[in-house]
Amino acid sequence: MRRPTSCQLALLLLFLNLCRGQGSDSGDGRSDSGDGRSSCHRCDSHLSCNCSHGGFTHIPVVTDRALTIDLSCNAIATVMDDDLMGHTRLRALDLHGNGLAAIQPSAFDSLWSLEELDLSDNQLAALNYRWFRKLEALQQLNLLSNPYSCLGSPPLFQGLIQLRRLAFGGPALEELRRGDLSGVTQLEELTVHANNLTRYESGTLADIWPLGRVTLSLHGPFLTNMPVASAVLGDVSYPETPITLEDLHLIGNWSVQPLRESARKRIRHLSFRNLSVSDEAVVSLLVVVDGVPITYLSVDGITLTGEGRWEKASYTDQRSIDEFFAQDVVVLDVFKFFSLLDLKFLLQYLRRVSVINSKVFVMPCITSKLLVNLQYLDLSDNLLTDLTLVETLCGDHETLKELRVLNISGNPLKSLSTVSRLVTKLSKLTHLDVSRTGYISMPPSCPWPSTLRHLNISGAKLTTTTPCLPATLEVWGLNHKARILTPMQDCHLVLHHIQVLDLSNNNLRGFTQHLPVLRELHLSGNKFLSLPPGQLFPNLQTLTIHSNTLNMFGRLDLQSFRRLESLQAGQNQFVCSCDFVNFLQSALKGHEGIHLTDGEDNYVCDSPLYLQGEPVGRVHLSIVTCHRVLFVSVSCGLVLVVGVLLGVFLWRLHAFWYLKMTWAWLKAKHSSRCRQRHRVIEGSEALLSFDAFVSYSERDAGWVENFLVPELEEPSESDSGDPRTLRSLTLCLHKRDFLPGHWIVDNIMSAMERSRRTVFILSENFVQSDWCRYELDFSHFWLFDGHAGGEAAILVLLEPLSKDDVPKRFYKLRKLMSSTTYLEWPREEERRPEFWRSLRKALRGGDEDD
Repeated sequence: MRRPTSCQLALLLLFLNLCRGQGSDSGDGRSDSGDGRSSCHRCDSHLSCNCSHGGFTHIPVVTDRALTIDLSCNAIATVMDDDLMGHTRLRALDLHGNGLAAIQPSAFDSLWSLEELDLSDNQLAALNYRWFRKLEALQQLNLLSNPYSCLGSPPLFQGLIQLRRLAFGGPALEELRRGDLSGVTQLEELTVHANNLTRYESGTLADIWPLGRVTLSLHGPFLTNMPVASAVLGDVSYPETPITLEDLHLIGNWSVQPLRESARKRIRHLSFRNLSVSDEAVVSLLVVVDGVPITYLSVDGITLTGEGRWEKASYTDQRSIDEFFAQDVVVLDVFKFFSLLDLKFLLQYLRRVSVINSKVFVMPCITSKLLVNLQYLDLSDNLLTDLTLVETLCGDHETLKELRVLNISGNPLKSLSTVSRLVTKLSKLTHLDVSRTGYISMPPSCPWPSTLRHLNISGAKLTTTTPCLPATLEVWGLNHKARILTPMQDCHLVLHHIQVLDLSNNNLRGFTQHLPVLRELHLSGNKFLSLPPGQLFPNLQTLTIHSNTLNMFGRLDLQSFRRLESLQAGQNQFVCSCDFVNFLQSALKGHEGIHLTDGEDNYVCDSPLYLQGEPVGRVHLSIVTCHRVLFVSVSCGLVLVVGVLLGVFLWRLHAFWYLKMTWAWLKAKHSSRCRQRHRVIEGSEALLSFDAFVSYSERDAGWVENFLVPELEEPSESDSGDPRTLRSLTLCLHKRDFLPGHWIVDNIMSAMERSRRTVFILSENFVQSDWCRYELDFSHFWLFDGHAGGEAAILVLLEPLSKDDVPKRFYKLRKLMSSTTYLEWPREEERRPEFWRSLRKALRGGDEDD
C-alpha cells in the first residue's frame, strides 16, 4: 500500500482542524479561539460576562471590554501571566469554586481598574503578595476557604489602600502574626474564618480603624484556646462595630469567657450564627454582658440544648437591650423546655422582638403582658393558629399598648375577622402583616384600629374583596416578599388614614373598593385582565400590577388616575397592538408623565405570535398594521386616481375603441369562421353576391339613392359602345340588403364577405355617423386581416375632406387616404361622366380593360 505524501498529510491535518473549528461552538456560549483557548461569549448589554459552570479548564478568552467576569464553579487550575492581559477596564473578577491551585505572580498586573476579586473556595496553599501589587483600585477581596496556614510574608495587602471589604481564612489557617494586615487601615467589613487558629499575636487586627461589621468563625479557639479567642475579640471590639460570631458551641461557663473582652469594650451589637448553647452557657452569657450597653442581640440558627432555666441570671441588668432577633430556633427537647415566665428581667425592656421560623405555636398571654414596652413584634413563619393567636394577643384584654408593628405572616391562620377583632384594641398599631396565610375570603365588614397605616394580606387565597378593607386607604403594598422591618414614624391620630395594603399573589380578578385617599396600590400576582378604574383612587401615586393577565392598557386608562406617578405593570400577557406599542414606547421614554419603575425588559409581547417574546420597547409595526383603514383608504384613493389618469390616457390613445372593436371583430370573425366551416362541410364555395358594399351616412342617402344606385345598377354602355361591355353592377345597401333579425355586426361582416369591394361615401356626415363608424371600423379590420386585397376599399369624397378629419384611431385608413387615390364627387356637371367611368372601372377591376 502506498504511503501518503507530506502534502496529503498537510491537507488531512488542515481538514481536521477545519472540522474541529466548525464543531467547537458548544451552544452554551463557548468556542475555541485561534490560540487553542476556549472563548466565552455570554456577555450582556452591560458588559457583564457570566462564564460560570462552563466547564472551562483554563481562563477563557473574553472581550477586553468586559466590566465583570464571573468564572466561578469551573475547573480552572492555573491562572497564567497572559490569561487576563488587556482587561484594563475590568471591575469585578469571580474565580471562586474552581479548585484553583496556582496563580502566576504577574497574572493580575494588567487589572488596574479591578475593584472586586473573589478567590474563595479554591486550593491555594500559599498566598503571594505579588498578585495584588498592581491592584491599587481593589475594594473587595475574598480569600476564604483556601488551604493556606498563614497569610505569608511580606504583607499581602500592603498596597491595597482602597480596600474596604476583606475576607480571609479557612480550615487550615493556624497562625496570624502582627503585621499580616499591614497597609489595611480601614474596613467596612471584615470576615475571618479561623476555626482552627492556634497562634495569634495580639494586635494583629487592632490597627484596622475605623472598622465596620466584623464576622468571626472561632469554633476551635472558643473550645480549646480561649486566650487566642479573647485576643482576637479584644482587637476587633469597638462600641460602634457590630460583631457576628459563627459556628460556636457554648457548653459551659468557661466557653463564654472570651466574650468578656468584647463586654469590656462596651460593644452594642452582638450576633450569633449557627450557635449551639446550653442553659449554663446562656446564663453565663447574660452575666458577662450584665450592664453592657448592648442594644441589639441576634441569634440566627440556634440550637437550645437545655430546658430554658435561665432564671439564675435574673439579677443581671439587661435594660439596654432594645432589639432581640431570633431565627431558625431549634429546641432539642421541647417538652421539657421551661416557660418564659421567669424572663421578665429580659422582656420588660425590649422594644423590638423577632422570633421567625422557630415553630412557635403560642406565646402565653402572661408573656405578652410582660412586654410592656414592645413596639415591634415579628412572629412570622411559625405555627400560630386563630385559637393560639387569641391567647398570644390576650383576647380582649388590654395588652401590648405600645405595639406599632405586628407581623404574623406565614402562619396557618384562617379567619381575617379574628385578626381584625384582636388588633382593634392595639391603639398605636400602624403596620400589620398577615400575608402568606390561609385566608380564602373576607367578611362583609371588619373593625380596624384607627391608627393603622400599613396592611399586608398578600400571598393568601382571596378571590374577592369586600368593605372589610378600610374605606379611606392611602397606600396599598402588594408584594408578598416584602417584610416590614421598621415602623413608620409616628403620626398624629387621624381616623382611617391607612397608607399600605398588600393584596398581591392572591386570586383577585377585580377591585372595586372606593378608596379616595389611596396613595399606593400594589396588585401584582393576581388575575387582573385590565387596570382597576382610576376613578376609585383619585390620590393614587404608585400602582404595582405586574405578573397578572393584562392584555394592554393605554393613555386613557392612566389618565383616570389623576395623580399617578409610578407604575409597575410588566410580566403580563400583552397583546402588542399598534396603540399599545406606541403608548408604551412613549411611556418608556418618559413622555407620558408616568415612570415605569420595573424597566423595559419586563414588558414583553405575548401576541401576535410573530412578536411573542419580543420586548415591547423594540417592536416596530408597519404602517399597514397600525393604520389599516387609512392605508386602505389612501390605497383605494391612489388606485382610483391612477385608474382615472390611466383611463384618460387610454381614452386619449383610443385604447377603449381598440378593445371594443377587437372584441366585436373577434365575435364577428368567429361567426364568419362558423359560416366558412359550414360551407366546407356542405362542399359549397363562398359566393360573391355583390360588386360592392356601400357604406354611407343616412344623411347622404339621397345622393346614394338618386345618383349612385341608378348610375351603377342600371345597364350602361361603355365609352367604346361595345355591347359586350354592357353590364350592370350589384350594390349592397344596408337599408335594402341587410337581413332583419340578425346582429348588425354579423350583417356588416356578411356584406363585406359577399362583396368584391367596399365603397365608403366619405363626408362630414359619415364621420359623425355611429353606424358609418361601425362599418368603417369593421372594414378597417377586414381590409387588413388578409381577406381582401389592398384595393378592396374605394373611397368616394362627396365633399372636400382631409385625412385629418378622419378619427386618429383609424390610423390605417388615414394611411390609406395618404397613399391611395380616392374619387371626389365633382360639383361641375361636365366632369361627372368621367367620375362614373372611374368608379365603374374601380369596381370592376381589370374587367373594363379587356
